[in-house]
Amino acid sequence: MDMYNTAVRPSLVEGNKSYRQVTSDIAGPAERTPARWWYIAMTVATLALLFGLWAMYVTVVEGLGTWGLNNSVGWGWDIINFVWWIGIGHAGTAFTIFLIVFRAKWTASISRAAEAMTVFAVMNAGLFPALHLGRIWLIFYIFPYPNTRGPLWVNFNSPLFWDVFAILTYLLLSVTLWYFGMVPDLATLRDRATSKIRKNIYGFFSMGWVGSVGNWVRYEALAKILGGLAAPLVVSVHTIVAIDFAVSVIPGWHTTILPPYFFVGAIFSGFAMVLTIMILIRKTFALTDFITKSHLDSICRVLLFGSMVLGLAYVTELFVAWYSGSEYEFFTFFKSRATGNYSAAFWIMIVCNAIIPQLLWSKKIRGSLGAMLVISIIINVGMWFERFVILISSLAQDYLPSSWVGYSPTIVDIGIYAGTFGIFACGMLMFIRFIPMIAISEVKGLTNQEKVNREDDNK
Repeated sequence: MDMYNTAVRPSLVEGNKSYRQVTSDIAGPAERTPARWWYIAMTVATLALLFGLWAMYVTVVEGLGTWGLNNSVGWGWDIINFVWWIGIGHAGTAFTIFLIVFRAKWTASISRAAEAMTVFAVMNAGLFPALHLGRIWLIFYIFPYPNTRGPLWVNFNSPLFWDVFAILTYLLLSVTLWYFGMVPDLATLRDRATSKIRKNIYGFFSMGWVGSVGNWVRYEALAKILGGLAAPLVVSVHTIVAIDFAVSVIPGWHTTILPPYFFVGAIFSGFAMVLTIMILIRKTFALTDFITKSHLDSICRVLLFGSMVLGLAYVTELFVAWYSGSEYEFFTFFKSRATGNYSAAFWIMIVCNAIIPQLLWSKKIRGSLGAMLVISIIINVGMWFERFVILISSLAQDYLPSSWVGYSPTIVDIGIYAGTFGIFACGMLMFIRFIPMIAISEVKGLTNQEKVNREDDNK
């Protein structure tokens, strides 16, 4: 008998559905004309995207002087949002790893949408380092390739250079995982299509999939390889981002706790965004039989664990700053962050990330969709403020009081950030419009296994 015993744990697919019902229920939203709310949401997302494109145009034409940066704060909203979006993007790959490598079947109904979220989040993250160059047309200087520029090569010792390769590798692997995971379902849409155009488009992207034994053997072998490659990559990407900070001598950055701290924070914020999206999808498309409260409860448990780890990291940072005897570290953590100019952002971070998620200990809270939705949004607000506190408080008040300066974003900073939300929302809306939001083949496997389990339980 499979270790997932339906007599002990709640069912992952409710309604005792047949294979035909699974296909119809999941493929239906991609085959029907979208509702009015979809067009309204797409209009709002497009307006945000246009606002962002205007801000990016101003940045490229007029330069980084249009941002709120100054001589002390050389990294502002751009790097804050870069790290925030990278964190959001970690969850999709993590869900895929849980499903493929660790065989956590409860992620089957969630991994497809989480992978889509990852792709669009990493695309957004990649925009910020490119724009931060100022002269975006010189971005090819970052890449090591044979050239005629003499001894001018990239600095292979620079963590910023490692960032470029980490992001590009992560984006490539995320797109590959997402796309190849959709191939069987794209073939299903091809076979169900009534329009010749849709049949041809889905047929092209399904790459001749016929569902034979040979197809499935190669598909599962490729999934295991990609899942195995993704596992260390998820850890390395945010570790490299953390090393950007840790190798410096800036107070509050020069610490060995940053790599695991950043990694846990990324998983924490990514899972919170997944929870937000899955609650909305579950409610909007009536997919309650596939995205059950058991799924949402499992995500909440991960968030609860992540919150406790982050709370421990916050306390550890404060303790080390006090115990080290370094007056600079002590000032940054106790005089700048906890009680100084950035205390409001610091305590928002603490409350949103370490205190409010503790409500998830309550089974009643974990059973309320409204409460879970609010907590998931609060977590990502708190994670944004965490990146703000780490970056701005250390740069604005460093070793020399004579160089201290305030920081505030400009309309261009805000516009670029809003534009990334437009990209993310447009991408997700197009995804749910044309592609099954849940992996049909994976859910059918769960349906079959649960039928076997029920028969075994009845014997």
